[in-house]
Amino acid sequence: MSEARWYVVHTYSGYENKVKLDIEKTIENRNLRDQILEVVIPMESVEEEKGDSKKVVTRKLLPAYILIHMVMNDDTWYVVRNTRGVTGFVGPGSKPVPLSDEDVEKMMSMNAVQESPFKIGDSVIVTDGVWEDTVGVVQSVNDSRRIVTINVNMFGRETPFEIDFASVKKV
Repeated sequence: MSEARWYVVHTYSGYENKVKLDIEKTIENRNLRDQILEVVIPMESVEEEKGDSKKVVTRKLLPAYILIHMVMNDDTWYVVRNTRGVTGFVGPGSKPVPLSDEDVEKMMSMNAVQESPFKIGDSVIVTDGVWEDTVGVVQSVNDSRRIVTINVNMFGRETPFEIDFASVKKV
């Protein structure tokens, strides 16, 4: 028996949950648990700000795609390919291409909430762009957009501006 690998399956947009449930039912009905091991909809958790409240929201990382951990053979290919809502496997022609272990690891780790490395009141220095080497104080943090608003002293006045996380570091 060959080794189980991860494959990407394209679905109609919005049908990801239905396809996942249908494949899982077929696995049970045809007793394929040892050949189709797992069906996953890649999700990511992000913190969104609405007004004064922050809320953790889960959204699809790859809309219209699902991941399947399976042993590729004629039976499993047929089951997945002929599930209602599936348009096909990702790969050239009708030949599915398995994902690399690194790609699977990256997608599975995306489920963690990405928190900001900055807090209000932190002193930061701008590392690139027009404001490079400018020191400022964090006034607000927007995790979903990955930006901070910092105040810098310009002409004797505190002036706020927004900058992305990658362009600043803590002092």
